[in-house]
Amino acid sequence: MAQQVRGVVAPGKGQPVRIETIVVPDPGPGEAVVDVQACGVCHTDLHYREGGINDEFPFLLGHEAAGVVESVGEGVTEVAPGDFVILNWRAVCGQCRACTRGRPWYCFDTHNAAQKMTLEDGTELSPALGIGAFADKTLVAAGQCTKVDPAARPEAAGLLGCGVMAGLGAAINTGGVGRGDSVAVIGCGGVGAAAVLGARLAGAARIIAVDLDERKLATASSLGATHTVNGAEKDVVATVRELTGGFGADVVIDAVGRPETYEQAFNARDLAGTVVLVGVPTPEMRLELPLLEVFGRGGSLKSSWYGDCLPSRDFPMLIDLYLQGRLDLDAFVSETIPLDGVEAAFEKMHRGDVLRSVVVL
Repeated sequence: MAQQVRGVVAPGKGQPVRIETIVVPDPGPGEAVVDVQACGVCHTDLHYREGGINDEFPFLLGHEAAGVVESVGEGVTEVAPGDFVILNWRAVCGQCRACTRGRPWYCFDTHNAAQKMTLEDGTELSPALGIGAFADKTLVAAGQCTKVDPAARPEAAGLLGCGVMAGLGAAINTGGVGRGDSVAVIGCGGVGAAAVLGARLAGAARIIAVDLDERKLATASSLGATHTVNGAEKDVVATVRELTGGFGADVVIDAVGRPETYEQAFNARDLAGTVVLVGVPTPEMRLELPLLEVFGRGGSLKSSWYGDCLPSRDFPMLIDLYLQGRLDLDAFVSETIPLDGVEAAFEKMHRGDVLRSVVVL
C-alpha cells in the first residue's frame, strides 16, 4: 500500500524549496523502499532547484543519503528489509558494453526505479539523480542500495553517496595517486577536500591545496594537505611548480570545473603527469589549449565520473576504513539540520560556510 511521507520539493526554477506530502508507492520488480536516516545537502541539489540540470519540475531533492531498507519488490536479491545501505545514483546494469568489458564503473545504462513518486494530487516528481532522499522514505532501484556495516553513523556514511566519493575516487580511482606522489587539488570545497583526503589515504608525499578561501585551505590542511596556496594572492602554476622542485605535480585535480582552473591544472602538472577534472562545467564553457603542449607534455587528461567508483566494491571498503579510524568522514559533517532547514543550508553552502549540512530524519 502506498505511503504518504514528508519530502523537500523544488516547485519551479529558482523558487524556494518547500516541504510537501509525498506519495511513495510499494516497490515493484527490482525496486526498494528505503527509510532515509540522513541526507547531505549537495551543490547538485541547488543546481536542480536553479534549473541547471533540466526543467523537469517539480523535483524531489536529496541524493547523498543512507538509511534502512524497509521493503523490496519482486526479484530483488541484492538487499533485504533491515539492511543498512548507502544510496548511489549510478546503479550498474551489468549488461552494457562497459559492464561486459569488466569496467562497470563506466556503466553506460545505469537505472532508476520504474515507478514515480508523486504529490498528493498525482503530480509526478522527478527525484534528484534518481533518488529523492530529502524525504522520510524514498523509492529507488534496488541496485542503488549498497549494503554496508550498520555501525557507521548515517550522517557520515551517506556522504559517500555523492560528493565525498567523487573526491576520494578522483584521487584514488581516476588519478591513480600512489605512494610518494605529489598532488595538487584546485578547489577545496566538499569534493576537493575529499580529494585531499583521498590523496593522503593513497600515500601521496606532497599534497598542495589551492583555493581562494582561507577557511577551505585550513580545512584541507586538517585533512592532510602539506601545503596551501591562496590563488587570490599567488600565481597557482608557479607556486605548485616551486613546491615540486620546479617540475609540477604528478597528479592535478580540478575540483572547480572552469576553463581557467583547468588551464592551471594542465600547466601545473609534471611531464607525463595526470590531470583529473571532477568539477562539473556548465554547458557554455569552452576550453582552448595549445595542441603541441597536449602532445609534448604527454601523460593523461581525464574526467572523473562519480570518482569512477563501483559502489558494491568501494562503499563497504571505505566504511570499514572509517570504522577503523583511518578515514575521517565525520570531518565533512559541518552541521546536522531538520528537513525544513534545506533552504537555509543552500545559503550557507553558497557562502562557503560549510563542507556539508546533513539532514537528519
